[in-house]
Amino acid sequence: MPSIESNTTLSEPKIFPEQYVPDHVFVYIETGSIHCYDGSKNQVLNPGEYYLFRKYQLIRYFLPKGSDGTGFIRLCLEEALLKKFWEAHRPPVMEFTSPDAFIKLKKNKLIPNFIRSLKHIYYQGDIEEAFTAVKQEELLIILLQQQPELAGILFDFGKPQKIDLEEFMLRHYKFNVSIDQFAYLTGRSLSAFKRDFNRLFNQTPSRWLVQKRLQEAYFLLHETHKKPSEIYLGLGFESFSHFSFAFKKQFGLTPTKLTERK
Repeated sequence: MPSIESNTTLSEPKIFPEQYVPDHVFVYIETGSIHCYDGSKNQVLNPGEYYLFRKYQLIRYFLPKGSDGTGFIRLCLEEALLKKFWEAHRPPVMEFTSPDAFIKLKKNKLIPNFIRSLKHIYYQGDIEEAFTAVKQEELLIILLQQQPELAGILFDFGKPQKIDLEEFMLRHYKFNVSIDQFAYLTGRSLSAFKRDFNRLFNQTPSRWLVQKRLQEAYFLLHETHKKPSEIYLGLGFESFSHFSFAFKKQFGLTPTKLTERK
């Protein structure tokens, strides 16, 4: 279903909880900006721009401090819909070489009109599922007309393959997702993931993640003079109280006390 969202002015950054992307998502920025991070690359999404967030990725997106009136539209492109579109239209598929998790789409004169029509329908009330599918198909036609190479992403129905576990975890340990999702994204069953993880790191995944995040937290607080409230969400902790408790258990003092000692 389409999602139209906005926010009021923020005193602190707002990080959205959905960090695992199970299906491709079209994102259109109306006002303000959204900051995105995929484990190695930062990207600022500005008004009038639109992106494709690729499935099977970990992406953190947040509204920066002081953000005023940010509005954006998300339209999910589920695999079932894409398979139905593929069977009906059989668009040519070419290899898409970019590994980016979020892909900036080319300017397209049809997109603004599409967004206006989508908003008009959305604000009328409940949208029937069949009509949503029509709008999703319309979007696919518009995107593929402008960028036919996107078919190489949209119609790749393969599942995540087994990849280098150490490289993946060192890149993505700051993401607040479940162990099951880490396992799936590295192309492993849960049992195989835990077995390979223990062999590689000599620790359970849960314990390693907490320690890795706390080590990074200590560095940021002690060396870069960050405030505890500025870093805990970006390191994958669900709440400040959880972060503070784990930090004190690991280092013998709370993160606030550490910053006060400097």
